[in-house]
Amino acid sequence: MQYDILGPVRVTDTRGGRFVSARKMQVLLVLLLIRARQVVSIDEAIAEIWGDNPPRRATAGIHVYISQLRKFLAQPGSRHNPILTRPPGYLFHLGDDEFDVDRFQELLHQGRRHLKEGRPENAVAAFETGLSLWRGPALGDLCDGPIIEGFATWLEETRLECVESLIEAQLSLGLHRELVGRLYSLTAQHPLRETFYRQLMLALCRSERQADALRTYQQARTRLNEELGLEPCRALRDLQQAILIADERLELPTAV
Repeated sequence: MQYDILGPVRVTDTRGGRFVSARKMQVLLVLLLIRARQVVSIDEAIAEIWGDNPPRRATAGIHVYISQLRKFLAQPGSRHNPILTRPPGYLFHLGDDEFDVDRFQELLHQGRRHLKEGRPENAVAAFETGLSLWRGPALGDLCDGPIIEGFATWLEETRLECVESLIEAQLSLGLHRELVGRLYSLTAQHPLRETFYRQLMLALCRSERQADALRTYQQARTRLNEELGLEPCRALRDLQQAILIADERLELPTAV
C-alpha cells in the first residue's frame, strides 16, 4: 500500500489510486498518517475535525469514520488493517507500506549527504527525485485543524529547503545561466527568503551581470526594510561587498 499526501490525499494499492471522498474521513486519515506509530486520542481527532464546536455525538461520529476508513483500507483476502484500536484512541501501523513523506525526507537527507561529501551530481538527482513526489500543495485543502496545519507548514518549509539545496548543487555544477530565470521567479514568490536572493546574485555575477546582481541586493534590502524593518542578513551583505571588489572567490572553482 502507498499513502500519498504531497498533493491531494491518495491511497494506491493493487486496485490503483483511490481517494477518500468524504472530507471528515480525509482529515481523520491524514491525522492518523502524520502521527503514524503514535496513538491519536479521540479528543485530538474531534478537535481536528470540528474545532471548538463539536457536535453532541462527536465521539460516536469518530467511531463511524474509523469503521468506514477500515473498510476503505481493507485489502482483499487479508485480515490485516493498519488502523488499530489503542486507548485512548487509535494508532496507524504503517508496517511495510510506503508513505510519500518518509520517502521525500529520505531523498532530502541523501541529497544533503551527497552535497556535503562533494558529489553534486548525485545530490541533484536525489533532490529532483524528492521534489518530483509533490503533486501540488501538500494535503490539498485540508489544513484547518491545528495538528494538520502545523504539519503542512513544516512540509512546505522542508520543500523550500530542498529547492534551496538543489539550486546550491546546480550552482556548484556551473549551471548559473540556466538558473537565473527560475531564481527571479522564486524571489518573486518568496520575497522574504534571503537564500534565493543570494543564489540569484551569485548566478547573475557568474553570468557576467554584476549590475543586475547589485540591483537584486538593493531590491532585497528594500523589501526587507519595508516588510520587517530589517537589514539583509550577513551572507547577502558579504556577497554584495565581494561583487563590488570583484572578489575572485566568486568565480566557479575550476577542476585541476
